[in-house]
Amino acid sequence: MTDDHEIPELHQLGLEPTDLDGHTLEELSDYLDAGRQPSDPSIDGSPGCQLALDALERLQGLGGQLIDADAAASPDVDASWVDRILSGIALDARAGRRIPFEVSEPSVDLGITEGAVRGLIRSAENAVPGVLVGRCRLDGDVTVPGTPIRIDIEASARFGESIPRVVERLRAEAEQRLRAHTELNIVAIDVTIRDVYDVSAWAERSR
Repeated sequence: MTDDHEIPELHQLGLEPTDLDGHTLEELSDYLDAGRQPSDPSIDGSPGCQLALDALERLQGLGGQLIDADAAASPDVDASWVDRILSGIALDARAGRRIPFEVSEPSVDLGITEGAVRGLIRSAENAVPGVLVGRCRLDGDVTVPGTPIRIDIEASARFGESIPRVVERLRAEAEQRLRAHTELNIVAIDVTIRDVYDVSAWAERSR
């Protein structure tokens, strides 16, 4: 795959080549399929690649059969929700703004990237069956400690799940992680279910 091909692909997902240290989501997916072997230091040592790999691994865990079904049924099946999930992964891989921690020692400078916080929010889906997190957005000036921050999460839910219950669980899990690992002044966490997907229906159509 040449650079001329990679750059438009990255831009389509809102990425620049530097966000994944020159790699593409396709390359990372192949690396995941190979069990991350042989080890590639340029991937293993890249924070952006690691965020994207973790998100892709969760997507593969639930969505692999859906993507296969989509390939077999295309163009009949609308897979726009998959595009939104991948776009969210692309966004997570970007470092974004630096979020400082308040420390008492003037000589100590601690912080976390916005991309790492989005990855933290995305990990909440692990505790909520049938949910895949797409876009995560932090509204507010995260660079100033104590500033009120609103979290906006978009997700997809499996058909048959109670949407209100899914929303409440996802919100609670995200809040728990944010409270435990950041000092952000979270004033609200908004969760929007953008898509509902049916695993069995897609699998049946792919036969």
